[in-house]
Amino acid sequence: MLAVALCCLLPLLVAAPARWLGGPVDLRRLVPLALLHLCLESIAQGLPTPCARIWRLLRRRDQDPVEPAGRPGSSFLPVLFAGVLMLPPAAAALIAVPAALVGRTAPPRGPRRLWNAAQLAIAAFAAAVAFHLLDGPRLLAGCHFPGAALGACAAVLLFCLVNGVLVGCIRWLAGCGSALGSLRELGACLAPALLHGAGGLMVAVLWQGSYGPLAVLLALLPLSISAWVCAQASREQAAHRATVQALVQAVEIKDAYTRGHSERVGRASVLIARQLGMAEERIRTLHFAGTLHDVGKLAVATELLRRNGPLSEAERRAVEVHPVAGFELVRELAFLGEARDGILHHHERLDGRGYPDGLSGARIPEFARIISVADAFDSMTSTRSYRRGRPVDEAVAELGRCAGSQFDPVMVRALVRALAEHDWQVEPAPPGGWDGEVPDIPLGVPEPTRPGPGRRSPVSSGGSP
Repeated sequence: MLAVALCCLLPLLVAAPARWLGGPVDLRRLVPLALLHLCLESIAQGLPTPCARIWRLLRRRDQDPVEPAGRPGSSFLPVLFAGVLMLPPAAAALIAVPAALVGRTAPPRGPRRLWNAAQLAIAAFAAAVAFHLLDGPRLLAGCHFPGAALGACAAVLLFCLVNGVLVGCIRWLAGCGSALGSLRELGACLAPALLHGAGGLMVAVLWQGSYGPLAVLLALLPLSISAWVCAQASREQAAHRATVQALVQAVEIKDAYTRGHSERVGRASVLIARQLGMAEERIRTLHFAGTLHDVGKLAVATELLRRNGPLSEAERRAVEVHPVAGFELVRELAFLGEARDGILHHHERLDGRGYPDGLSGARIPEFARIISVADAFDSMTSTRSYRRGRPVDEAVAELGRCAGSQFDPVMVRALVRALAEHDWQVEPAPPGGWDGEVPDIPLGVPEPTRPGPGRRSPVSSGGSP
């Protein structure tokens, strides 16, 4: 990666002698634009700005600044595009370098940061070349529109194309995907890039007009606030995902069978929800519910969870407390919302013979009815140490047989449609084979032995039944 990044910088050195590519550069524009881009890029990534970094170093000389957790890849491009429109190409390529060299990235950070700097430099260079070839600087200086706007639009599109090609090539060289796959992702990036390009055009017009560079700060203020809010939301979502993953790992350590089961139930639940046309926000919450549906097993004795065989009635009742225990564990996690009801009621049955509350029909929360089908399907198709997993068609047939009594027929049909569109990978047999077949309860879900519906759990579900 380091060698590729260095090679990407060669065109800048080759093009520098040309007058309009590397001619006289106004440092009064280059330096403020680079610093402004560095500050705003730090805000967009949720990182401390350069001033904040210096202040931390002065106040805490004995401590290293801690980089906040979050997802790399956020970017703030209006200032970079303004440099593309206002500077010669070889100088415009330098705008993004400082921010790329100190930005957040995954390890190994040094080579990746150098690659990011080279990638953005080449893309900005190509965009500035296109803008100059279209006589953009003259049109922009004279405020000739829409000619200047069309040139800026062409520069932004070329920036995206070059950036996509470079990303695709490095992924292909690293064996992480195909270049064609990266090019397909350009479609989703074009609209945001054009919006950032419009912001860059506004910055360039204000800077070169009678308002001067100070007006740029006022123009960028709303965009800066928006970038900061997005960064905070991204960090909050990352914290939510980390919380869910920590709980899942705790369950998987205790119950070896659930290793991978929780994630598969979450994925199957999402497949069902998409067939139902559920809103994306609820689908994200449902994925949390499906992934955490067995978190209450942390309150169940480990020996019972690892038992390879049938349980006694007392042991079964001890296991059946896990939905209530799971609800108690997550009830204070407000971001889960209605996912908490899904965790509490995922073992209810449509005929009212389930647990813990004996709910029936539409009184069972929608999330719980979805998770119930996803959980049973993965239980049947998963291979355990004492029995083979069933083929997908057999599992689907069993779900259809129990639809209307144990499962919601709507959810079963949605899963069947989803399986027709997506391949479901069944776990292979264990290397050592099976120690011996043990008769399994249909669907892996215990048949209830309680006298009838209407039993209430010791806690309230916190939502509508």
